[in-house]
Parts: sequence; C-alpha cells; structure tokens
Amino acid sequence: MARKSYLFTSESVAEGHPDKVCDRISDAVVDAYLAVEPHAHVACETLTTTNRIVIAGEVRGPETITRDHIVDIARACVRDIGYEQDGFHWKTAEVDVYLHAQSVDIARGVDAAGNKDEGAGDQGIMFGFACRETGVLMPAPIYYSHQILKSMAEARHSGAQPDLGPDAKSQVTLLYENGKPVRAASVVVSTQHSPDVSIDDVREIVRPYVLDVLPEGWMCPEDEFYVNPTGRFVIGGPDGDAGLTGRKIIVDTYGGAAPHGGGAFSGKDPTKVDRSAAYACRYLAKNVVAADLADKCTIQISYAIGVSKPLSLYVDTHGTGRVDEQKLESVLSELVDLSPRGIREHLKLDRPIYARTAAYGHFGREPEPDGGFSWERVDLVDALRSAFG
Repeated sequence: MARKSYLFTSESVAEGHPDKVCDRISDAVVDAYLAVEPHAHVACETLTTTNRIVIAGEVRGPETITRDHIVDIARACVRDIGYEQDGFHWKTAEVDVYLHAQSVDIARGVDAAGNKDEGAGDQGIMFGFACRETGVLMPAPIYYSHQILKSMAEARHSGAQPDLGPDAKSQVTLLYENGKPVRAASVVVSTQHSPDVSIDDVREIVRPYVLDVLPEGWMCPEDEFYVNPTGRFVIGGPDGDAGLTGRKIIVDTYGGAAPHGGGAFSGKDPTKVDRSAAYACRYLAKNVVAADLADKCTIQISYAIGVSKPLSLYVDTHGTGRVDEQKLESVLSELVDLSPRGIREHLKLDRPIYARTAAYGHFGREPEPDGGFSWERVDLVDALRSAFG
C-alpha cells in the first residue's frame, strides 16, 4: 500500500554552481554548431576549476567553428553567469579546447544510409514523468527548489541584490498528507555572498524569495529554515570546487521523484537519445496527465545503438490511470514516431535551444516562441482524449 503521509526532499543548484557552469558552456557549444549546421553532431564535456576551463569531446560539423570561437563561447557564458572574481574571471581564466572529429565507428551506426534509418546514438533507458502537484505538472519539491534560486538569480542580475553571488544551492522538504504536498517542513538555501554582509544579513536577503515562491502558508518553521548553515560563503563557483558537465542529472529532471536512466543531457546534440528521448518521455507523460487520463504518469523508453526503433515503451500511471495502460502505450506509439529522427522532427530539436536549459531544470518550463522547451507543449491532449472516447 502506498504511503499517504511522508516527507520528500529535492534540491536545486544555481547557474553559478561549478557543475552548472560546465553544463552551460557545453550546451552553448552545442548551440553554436546547430546554429550553423542543424544536423551537426556534438558530444562536448567541460571541466572547470580555479581560473581554468577545459573543453573536450567529439564533433562533426562546420569547420568555420574554430578553437578561438569555442574559447569566446566559454568566456561569454562565464561573463553572463556573473563571474568576475580573482579565482574565476571570464576574462582571465585559461581556456583549453580538445574537441576532435567524431568516431567513424559511431558515425557508421548512427547515420542513415540506403534503406537504413538513422540509429540511436547509444544504447540506454530514458524516463519521463508528470504529476498534478504543480501547474506545470512537475513534482512540487524540485519545482520550488528551482524557483527559489531562479528568483534570486534574477534579482542578482537586475542589480536588486548586489550582495548575492552566482553560486547557490537550495533544498526543499515538503510534508505530504494523503499523498499531496501541504507545506514545507524545512528549507535550505546556501548562497555565495559579498564579504560585506553578515550571516544574519544573508538570511534576511534570502527569506523573501522563499516566501514569494512557496504557496501562502507553506513556509517552514523558523528553526527549520537554514541559510548558509556552514557560515561564510564568499569564495564560490569553480574557484571553490571543481565542476564537470553532467553531474546534476537529478537536479535536471524530477528531483528524485521519478526514475532516471542515468544519461546526462548537457553537451549532447539531439541525435543522442539520452537527451532527445528523455525529452520525448516527458512530453508524452505530460500530455497524458494534461489530458486527464491519469494524475501521475511515468514513461520509459529503451534503445540499442545504431537501431532506430525503440526496443520498448512502458507506461505506469501509478494506480491513478483512468484508461488501460497497455492501450495507452499503443496510442502513444501511434501519435509520435519515437525513432531518433522522429523525435527530433516532431519536437523540432535541431535548433540552438539548449544553453537556456542548463540551469533551473529541463522540465516544467514554458514552451518558447523559437521552439525552446518544445517538449513542454500539451498539443497531444485532444488526440489522446479522442483515442479514449
């Protein structure tokens, strides 16, 4: 029997977190290639540490994108995030680029040729999830964790909060009763700050952003509100801790409220099903819930490298479904071609829309006019309702 009353926690990290700096740079490289060649292949990894950025991986795309171009992209990302500190500065950091041509063996398996459709870029499993806990059909703990940091970052960029630094983390624990979130049991926010403010000052700077994000009456007890619990946090970002692309896969998805296949998103072009198929799973799950066919939905897809057809599609509505799950699997497969090419074409993923995904989650965002976050659309609702009468 499912538990009805419990605590559940999710965390988020800000755009200035060392790992997120890396995700931003890697996705900006993907965007640079797709802006010139929509069918470019990119697998880009970034490492950051004190005043050093290392970019490595493999690409197949236009030679007009040179090493100097990649260096400029990295510096622009760091500048936009806001790092101008002695140990990590957009202008003075050393940038090393080790991008090379894509393996011919991988290219042979992935490319379409003759009667062979384009194959998956790797084997693996991908998951998507949606639920009714928030208006954007995301689990509440991760959604509020993201929103706290996003609102703080907006205030920092606007100049409204000049004492906040780029590096920050949040963690929200919600109390669930009868399976639904009812209030925050604890909130943790750690944020980089200027040396001119005290720990008490930082606490009061942070407080209104938490209050504004949480629903009215949901604020945790005062003794469960933790701001910079270790104390001073002046040295932050890659100067304080090394960063790597792809280390925040739970932050990027559902905050632990749903399964994860293990593959990271950032730095990968949409031929990599780690990214595109995870987006497709979210798209399908969100439309199932939006169509009122279930209150909660998990979808899994699996692939083999070089094979275009998915090996499996699994739907779980967690006992909340109002339709047959086996039939739902069949209907979803008919509505969307889940081959790598089919996903890319349906969601129009061959566009430079990825740098914006690198912080505050890939899911639960608003679809944008230029095609950003296209996987958040709910344009299958009518077809799904029609299929089930």
